[in-house]
Amino acid sequence: MIGSLLRRQRSTLVLATILVPVSFVVISRPFWLDNSILIAIFSLMALSVGLAYGQAGILSMATAAFASLGAFGTGILTTRFGLSPWLGLITAIVVPVLLAYLIARSLVRLSPLPLSIATLLISSLIELGVREGGDFTGGYIGLSGIPRLSLAPDAQSMHFLAWGAVLVVMALYVNLMDSATGRAVRTARHDQLRASADGANVPHVLALMFSLSAALAGIAGWLYAHHLTFIGPDSLATHVSIQALLMAVVGGAQAFLGPIVGATILLLVTLYLPAAETQGMFFGAALVLTLVLAPSGLLGLRLPSLKRGRNDN
Repeated sequence: MIGSLLRRQRSTLVLATILVPVSFVVISRPFWLDNSILIAIFSLMALSVGLAYGQAGILSMATAAFASLGAFGTGILTTRFGLSPWLGLITAIVVPVLLAYLIARSLVRLSPLPLSIATLLISSLIELGVREGGDFTGGYIGLSGIPRLSLAPDAQSMHFLAWGAVLVVMALYVNLMDSATGRAVRTARHDQLRASADGANVPHVLALMFSLSAALAGIAGWLYAHHLTFIGPDSLATHVSIQALLMAVVGGAQAFLGPIVGATILLLVTLYLPAAETQGMFFGAALVLTLVLAPSGLLGLRLPSLKRGRNDN
C-alpha cells in the first residue's frame, strides 16, 4: 500500500526533493528568496489552469479575477475591519468557489472559444467592480497596509509557507485525478456522452473542477496580498490570467508538474527582459513555439531516440 501511495505521489515527491536544495540556496539571498515566493504563488495560479483546462478542458480567462477576489477579500477584511487573515483565507476560498460554480453550471457546455470570451467578460466585470469600489476596495489606488501572516512574518517563513501550500495542493491534485471523480473528468473532457452513460453528472463534475481551480487561484491571491502587503487594481488583472495560461501550456497543462515548470521558467526568464513590451513579445513567441514544437508542453516532449528505442524492442 505504501508503494502504491509513493508511485501515485511521485510528482509531489519529485517537487519536494527539488525544493530542499533550492531552499538552502535561496534562503540567504533576498532577491532570489522574493522571486521564489512569487514563483510559488504563480505556480498555484498555473495549477489552477492545469486543473480547469489541462484536466477538464475548460478554457478560462478568469484565473486572475478569482485570485483578485481572494486578495481583495482578505485585504478588505484585515485592513477595513481588523479581522484575522485566516478568516480572509476562508473568504478567499469560499467566494471564488461559489462564483465559479454558478458560472460553470451556465457556461461549461460552451465550446472553448465562447467559454473563454465569457470568462474574459466576467473577469472584466470583476476588475471594473474593484476600480469603482471607492474606499471599500481602494479604487484606483488599491489597498495598502495588509498585515503579514503570523506564520510567515518574514520572507524566509513565507517561502516555506508558499511552497508548502504548493506541495499540499499537488498531493490533493494527484489524489483527485486518481479518484472516480478524476476519471469521470478525463472521460467527460473527450466524450461527454460516454461520461453520462457511465453515470457521471457531467455538468456538476465540470463545475466542480472549475470551482476547485477557482479555489486555488483564491489561495494564490491570498498569499500574494499578505506577501506584498499591497494589492492594486492592476496587480491581478487580465494579463495575469494570460500569463498563468501560458505557464500551464508551456510546462504541460495535463502533467501534474507542468504548470510549476512553466511558471518557474517564464518568471525566471522575464527577470532578464528589460521592458513590458519585450515581455509581451517573449510570451507570445513562447506560446507559438510551444504550440508548434511541443503541443503537450515541455513535460509532454518525447525524444525521438527514446521512441525508436521502444519501437525497436
